[in-house]
Amino acid sequence: MTITQISGTVFPAQSPGYDVVRLPQTWATLIAADDPLWNGATVIEWGPERYRTRFQACWDRLALHVRFDAVDDGPWHTMTTRDDHIWEEEVVEIFLDADGSGRNYAELEINPVNVVCDLIVESPWPSLTSLTEWDWAGMTTAVVPLEDRCGTAQGWTALARLPWSGLRSLYPAPAVALPPRPGDAWRCNVFRIKRPGGPTRPQDGVVLAAWSRPAGPSFHDPAAFRPMVFR
Repeated sequence: MTITQISGTVFPAQSPGYDVVRLPQTWATLIAADDPLWNGATVIEWGPERYRTRFQACWDRLALHVRFDAVDDGPWHTMTTRDDHIWEEEVVEIFLDADGSGRNYAELEINPVNVVCDLIVESPWPSLTSLTEWDWAGMTTAVVPLEDRCGTAQGWTALARLPWSGLRSLYPAPAVALPPRPGDAWRCNVFRIKRPGGPTRPQDGVVLAAWSRPAGPSFHDPAAFRPMVFR
């Protein structure tokens, strides 16, 4: 995705990297939002308070598990088909560059009703090319309401289970260890796009919120990616 203009705000990172905690056992299914396993996962947050985004991840020998909590008083969507250009509406996103090359890395986007777009980014901005034909094999996702301690809805939570085997087409052995080894560091970045103007005025006041701020007009800036270290 290329950001063709920035009429809102891009927010910078608050941390030099992200530590991914290993789970005590292997999970073959999606981890529910209320599962205590998330309590031990590292938390990062970014963005304006009204549209704050929180990210967590953990891993086991079969998969990477990720979670986004998106504070939002009015999420919206119109697109309903996998691999639609949902970045033109409202999404959370993760980029994963396992070999650190800045090319042929995986991108996953999820919108507020669990429509996903998964793709390979062959080359970054300014010569951005990507393949939406690629699917993350075995991936499962879900979106549930984000609630406060009183049970009041305050946004949406996106969950994903991302099997290591789904990345093998991008990273033939032995170039990248899948699953990663403890201490391995990949390059990553996470994002949120919020469009307060709604479907009729999606460019009005758009919030393009990056955990690690890109230098140019696109999220696809590998120089801004930060280490994701598997503990």
